[in-house]
Amino acid sequence: MCIAVPGRIVSVHERGDTPMADVDVRGVRREACLVYVADASVGDWVVVHLGMALRQLDETSALETLAVLEELGALDEFGAVDAALADGVPSPPTGVPADERRTPW
Repeated sequence: MCIAVPGRIVSVHERGDTPMADVDVRGVRREACLVYVADASVGDWVVVHLGMALRQLDETSALETLAVLEELGALDEFGAVDAALADGVPSPPTGVPADERRTPW
């Protein structure tokens, strides 16, 4: 199942001319394209689907949405990613601290 999930932007950068961000979703950082939310910045909450930040939202809405998704079990995938990273599977990038690793959406 593909769902859009809220995440908080922890850093912003560019890939070529494309605005990108590292987004934290329950402790897992993933890279997302910011082309649809070009005004988003570090600390902002965004809804991300398939590696694209689709819109910004306020923190209250983000946390409420995460709570509902958690209750439904829809975020179990992120727990599996957390466990895989903690166990070293896939192999962690050399020299990159665990809390800064990027995983694909």
